[in-house]
Amino acid sequence: MIKLYSYYRSSCSYRVRIALNLKGLDYDIEPVHLVKEGGEQFLESFTRLNPSSRVPVLVHENKKLFQSVAIIEYLDETFTEKPLYPRESYEKAQVRLLCEIINSDIQPLQNLSILKKLVKDFSISDEQKISWIQDIISKGLSSYETQLQQTAGSFSFGDQPTAADCFLIPQVYNAERFKLDMTSFPLIHKVSQNCQSIEAFIKAHPDNQPDTP
Repeated sequence: MIKLYSYYRSSCSYRVRIALNLKGLDYDIEPVHLVKEGGEQFLESFTRLNPSSRVPVLVHENKKLFQSVAIIEYLDETFTEKPLYPRESYEKAQVRLLCEIINSDIQPLQNLSILKKLVKDFSISDEQKISWIQDIISKGLSSYETQLQQTAGSFSFGDQPTAADCFLIPQVYNAERFKLDMTSFPLIHKVSQNCQSIEAFIKAHPDNQPDTP
């Protein structure tokens, strides 16, 4: 049995839900509310699972993992059918590169903890916060769009969904949530439309989670 500690709107949790669904794996979701009562991720019962106080956390056969990159690679190496990474080393590195544009260049800088810090320590307005988020996402997606010129087929890498799409789609969701103009990213739009027609992605969407308000 697989258990996933998840928050419906967490992009990192969203990535793992997509990966689990693409693999066709059964799993139970244990919701962790990141805002209610100061954040359930800071409860002692949760920090024993993840001392970083973040979701997602995956538990499989009494083994626990946190950090979405580690979880997705573990899933791909443990459940080898329907691979999320190419087997050839350079192609695999290209998929990892796409993942890291999202994982390293965008997501940390628009993370909830960073936004709270900006408001608390620098008293930025809501308008300034939105401008910050849009700028970070736009720069990262510009890099992703350029890379897609070399790698995209129907999806981010060729004509089958890969780990790169697990990372891209939650970031597109965040971009749309913060009303970023996406007209500059036609390849991302094409890939996103293709992904979001697939049941694995639909099932993982924040609107379709047990903890969705």
